[in-house]
Amino acid sequence: MKHICLLIVAFLLVFCSPSEPQKQVLQGNAFGTTYTIQFFSSEAFNAERGMDSVIHAVNKSVSTYLPNSDISKINRGDTTILVDAIFKEIYRISETVHTNSQGYFDPTVGVLRNAYGFGDTAPIKIMDSVALDSLMQFVGFGKVQISKEGKVVKEHSEIYFDFNAVAKGYGIDCIGKYLEKEGVENYIIELGGEVLAKGKNLSKHKWWTAGVESVTSNLENRSAVEVIQLKNQAMAGSGNYRKFRIDSLTGRKYVHTLNPLTGSAEQSDVTSATVIANSCGEADAYATALMAMGLERSKELLKTAIGIDAYLTYLDSLNIERIYSTAGFKKLLKE
Repeated sequence: MKHICLLIVAFLLVFCSPSEPQKQVLQGNAFGTTYTIQFFSSEAFNAERGMDSVIHAVNKSVSTYLPNSDISKINRGDTTILVDAIFKEIYRISETVHTNSQGYFDPTVGVLRNAYGFGDTAPIKIMDSVALDSLMQFVGFGKVQISKEGKVVKEHSEIYFDFNAVAKGYGIDCIGKYLEKEGVENYIIELGGEVLAKGKNLSKHKWWTAGVESVTSNLENRSAVEVIQLKNQAMAGSGNYRKFRIDSLTGRKYVHTLNPLTGSAEQSDVTSATVIANSCGEADAYATALMAMGLERSKELLKTAIGIDAYLTYLDSLNIERIYSTAGFKKLLKE
């Protein structure tokens, strides 16, 4: 009888215990770019349908490329919109990074981005001091707020929100939360070069890894200069090595990372910023802020920002490219 009981227990352990998590891979398009998601799950669920639902919700709330999104209606002056939880959370992240960066991160730079030719409208023909002064009155995070009812209140109707420097990262966070609701504990999401990783790569029993992109790489053949381990962390980068425009009349170079304090589209000494944070929305926003702040201000911010580490490339006084990275970032480098 004793042997029979042992056999029954062994049978139950082998055949009735939950199945081992299996690796799955999803690939597709979202937020104007491509994504690859790797995750381990022992349960079957329609991940693609869930993904589509998350992407639709984020786009409906904060995509400036969709004319019927909430943010597009608000930018056109609609004061009746009651913003949703997605808009409020992105606004909150923006407010935090705006404060910590002393105003160098500001989602109200939309009128400037459009004027310089990086938005969804044609650039103005002549960007001189007069034109800049007229535009700057519509820039400033202190000129907007969300009322208790959930309506966006703007000092000037022309103020144009542009959450593109945080929305993609936040969208990745939303995808991660969706996977976790489905019981997924180990996953890595890569979307347009930004990454969110939780748990481990169970195939290798190691932390997930991600590459820090070289400033000389191109979209067709992206190359990495460093490989880091992500320990339940997110990574996002920003750089002006691709996103710039040469004015056909003046020959001046305008970069997409704008200085919201001066309205300038001139490049700072920081040429790229890769940020590690607890959430991808934070990493996304801080990467943009560091690009605008320049090296010395960035160093000061990184001394006090909790949970934020960074890898910066910059040009020194002799125009030679250098690298600065925080101690926390160095600890994540894969040996």
